[in-house]
Amino acid sequence: MTGDPGVDALIRQWAAERERTPEEQEVDRIASAWLADAPPAAPGIPGQRARTGSSRFVPVESADPGYLAAMRSRLPEVPEELLTAAAGWWQMVGGVAEAEEWWDAGISPLDQRALDYRAAGLAPSDLSRRLGPMTVLQHLRRGSAPAWCVARLSRQQKSA
Repeated sequence: MTGDPGVDALIRQWAAERERTPEEQEVDRIASAWLADAPPAAPGIPGQRARTGSSRFVPVESADPGYLAAMRSRLPEVPEELLTAAAGWWQMVGGVAEAEEWWDAGISPLDQRALDYRAAGLAPSDLSRRLGPMTVLQHLRRGSAPAWCVARLSRQQKSA
């Protein structure tokens, strides 16, 4: 193979697709056609039978309108689907104020790495702190692991 794991995986996938029997190919074609003909279903949960019957659905908001409004005010040109997805992630882990703190510190809430940084123990205020000649944010943007930055910050606090 090529030595590149991503390219090797793609070659293996392509080879496996070429090795399928005609029956398997026909099953995939029929399944794809069937799925393409299915009407798009609006997300929702079944309504309570006593009030609405079994065939009606109650729409579910995937993101809090407050999150969407805060993000839309900062990025009006971003598609609604992207804002909804980002707001959905942020509302699971923190508040709008926290998402805005990350943004003000230099990490967009649309960047899912902010959630990784948060999970590692970093706070928005940590991003401007210095680790040697660079800030934590500069280290992260150059590929340093969030856990490494947290460990360095911890050592720095102990020695101070």
